[in-house]
Amino acid sequence: MQWARQQVDRLDARLLLEFAAQCRPEALIAYPEVLLTVAQWEAFQTLVVRRAAGEPLAYLVGEAGFYGHQLAVSPDVLVPRPETEDLVDWALMILQGCRAPVIADLGTGSGAIALALAHARPDARVIGVDVSDAALEVAESNRQRLGLQNIEWRCASWFAGWDVAGGLDLIISNPPYIPAGDPHLSGDGVRFEPMLALTDGADGLDAYRALAAGVASHLKPGGWLLVEHGHDQSQAVAALWAAAGLTDVVGRQDLSGNPRMTGGRRDEVGGK
Repeated sequence: MQWARQQVDRLDARLLLEFAAQCRPEALIAYPEVLLTVAQWEAFQTLVVRRAAGEPLAYLVGEAGFYGHQLAVSPDVLVPRPETEDLVDWALMILQGCRAPVIADLGTGSGAIALALAHARPDARVIGVDVSDAALEVAESNRQRLGLQNIEWRCASWFAGWDVAGGLDLIISNPPYIPAGDPHLSGDGVRFEPMLALTDGADGLDAYRALAAGVASHLKPGGWLLVEHGHDQSQAVAALWAAAGLTDVVGRQDLSGNPRMTGGRRDEVGGK
């Protein structure tokens, strides 16, 4: 641990040691005299060096926590962020009183949002959509891990090639929104994540334009479109929602007070 903490922070060092030694946290305290095997020591060294080079901890240990569950992750999917849990909370609040809702999570990646909603609302039908077959393989492994039956996957780019009879009660998405050239793309951990899940290669708004273009033909009257976005994109996203004919367009802040989410409702009387 002393060696590792010269290269990575204390928590990462401890978690990597637990993973390499395949032990629980309390074992490190209760049995300090237990020696690592040569294979465990070599594995620990390799993991620490990779983390020091910026590789996300979640990729090194193969999982990440989200909304009370440990999900499998790989370099094929974005590492779930704690702030996205706020988007799930908002969705569940909106769905209160809606019986057997039909929900689509667009750009589902590891399935984090879709799985959280499916678990919290066992009466719901949840559809996770992603353009990446590899990402959907990770999402399916998580569905099996959690034993959920009320969720299905579609390989598609946003709304292309699929539909739901009767429409959707909720469309939710945490799409790629970082503009090309943004320094965050080369930050710690981020540069190891799939660029397809981080940026559109342009101004960061292409995904919201695609969502706005398809929302009227996929959302039920009274249904909602909720998204996460960058801290400086709320006005642009709200304008797209209004132009698409959504009403009650509203933003929400994350726990740090930054405007990071925007929602809008399709008009009850037909909408646009």
